[in-house]
Amino acid sequence: MGTVPFTLRLEEELKTSLEAEAKLEDRSAAYLATRAIKMMLDAKVAKRRLIEDAIVEADKGAFVSQEAMNAWFQSLGTSNELPEPEPDVFTKPS
Repeated sequence: MGTVPFTLRLEEELKTSLEAEAKLEDRSAAYLATRAIKMMLDAKVAKRRLIEDAIVEADKGAFVSQEAMNAWFQSLGTSNELPEPEPDVFTKPS
C-alpha cells in the first residue's frame, strides 16, 4: 500500500516528545505518529464492534440482575465462590 503526504500541526511539547521517542527507538517521528494513528483507529473500530455486539445481545432481552451480579462478585476470592450468573431478567425483544 502506498503512502500519501499528510500535514498536521502539533503543540511544540508534543512534537519534542515525539521526536525524542523516535530517536530512542531509532525510528522516524512520522513512523511513530502513523503507528499511533493506526492504533487509535483500530481501537475505535474494535470499541464500535463491541458496542454493536452488545446491542445485539441486549436486543435478545435476557439480562443478569444487579442482585445476582453483586452476589457473584462478592463471592469471588472466597471459599464459596458462586458460578458466573445466568440471565434472570427477561424482557420482550423489541
